Amino acid sequence: MDFIARKKFQKKVESDNLIELYPTDLQFYNLPPGNQITLQEFEDLALERLQVLRILEQATQRGNKLFTQSWFDVVKSDLRKQKLVRFHHFLNLSGGCSVLESRRADHLSHFILRLAYCRSEALRSWFLARELEWFKTKFITIFKQNPDDIQTFFALNHLTYNGISNEEKQTLLTSLLKSTIMADDVSVTNFYKVPFNSVTSLVNARRVFVKNGQAYIPQFELVTCIQSIFRARLSEALAQLSHIIPNVDDERLNNLLQNLHISYTGQDYNGLPDNKSNVRAEFLDYYSKKQFPLCMRHIHQVLRSTHHLKYRCRLQYGLFLKGLGLSLEECLKVWRDEFTKTMDENTFEKKYAYGVKHQHGKVGGMVNYKPYSCMTIIMGNVGPGEHHGCPFKHFDATQLRQKLVEDGIPGTDTDEIMTLVKDAHYQIACTKYFELTHHKQSKSVINHPNQYFDESDEILNVNSKKPT
Repeated sequence: MDFIARKKFQKKVESDNLIELYPTDLQFYNLPPGNQITLQEFEDLALERLQVLRILEQATQRGNKLFTQSWFDVVKSDLRKQKLVRFHHFLNLSGGCSVLESRRADHLSHFILRLAYCRSEALRSWFLARELEWFKTKFITIFKQNPDDIQTFFALNHLTYNGISNEEKQTLLTSLLKSTIMADDVSVTNFYKVPFNSVTSLVNARRVFVKNGQAYIPQFELVTCIQSIFRARLSEALAQLSHIIPNVDDERLNNLLQNLHISYTGQDYNGLPDNKSNVRAEFLDYYSKKQFPLCMRHIHQVLRSTHHLKYRCRLQYGLFLKGLGLSLEECLKVWRDEFTKTMDENTFEKKYAYGVKHQHGKVGGMVNYKPYSCMTIIMGNVGPGEHHGCPFKHFDATQLRQKLVEDGIPGTDTDEIMTLVKDAHYQIACTKYFELTHHKQSKSVINHPNQYFDESDEILNVNSKKPT
């Protein structure tokens, strides 16, 4: 897994002694792994870490300030919901999984994602930002619950931070009180003197006292110094790896790595849902108004009004219906009933029935296709006269705003959604739309149209009478 051309030879991690390899929860990821793992574990670790990094990003996008208690609560909750036990350990530091197994998974998965995210400036930027957040998340947790582990990490990485003496602190106490933002009493907190350019973020935010080129930082802000080192090392490693990765010739890995950044990591909705026995084709009009995400409601409305959809639109909507639990026979009836309003039944059978059967894996290659995730829909292209895609991504601003107003979204909330769209937070915008139309907070960020329907179904089963 070591594809980086280093200026100096760097030994790979090759040992079966996990306590020797991973003495602390915190890592700089200096040494790449050298042991063999199965292709299945490679893929599992990649997807798990991708889920973790997306959870960090989405916790912030939903309005929680980074590293506040509310942010930590959301991250912990989502890690539990996604059953990411090996990574939840780093925020819990107890139970659920072997400590050493968690550290091993953290180490291996980091290097796997390096291979996937070194390929472009945009991918490197996203990965670097998320990894810095994950590093600080672990540091803060360890600092609060097991500070001795921090000292071990410092010693292993030859990091020395000397605290100022009590005499010097007393001399500077007034300045420290005025310039240091912290909850604890400054007088009983250890302070460290570091070069100001190693904590520029703190200096820019006016959160530390600076004198003679030295910044005086409280102990808990040491993470800012450590982050600077981590950022520089990881940024250099990603840049080096970007020149090496094109030479990797392994079709098994390349397919995964090249598409990992758009991979869907949630439920695939590819089997017959156990809880969808009450979803019936004749009530699709009801469902579309009450429970469909905006993308599927728009397609349904177009189907009802024009009695026809183009191929990619049929594929997006047909797989969504399949994910709701509609059988092949029910789906055929939906398409037949609409299309035969503008053509005879024989034409439908010849030109369109095969495609529906193909979606259900009954003809052709017999592939049981999965319903499209939000990421797949967002990354797709939508041409003139086509109605598939994500409204938050593919509608123009005027069309989207008009649609939101038609759906009763208040003006200030419409403005908030439009801001999210402008910043390319399409799934967050969809989640906000869900919450405004259901008057209840979503369990998590919407990542799949069928997830949207499921969460809506849970709410409406409690709050309204379903069609019978």
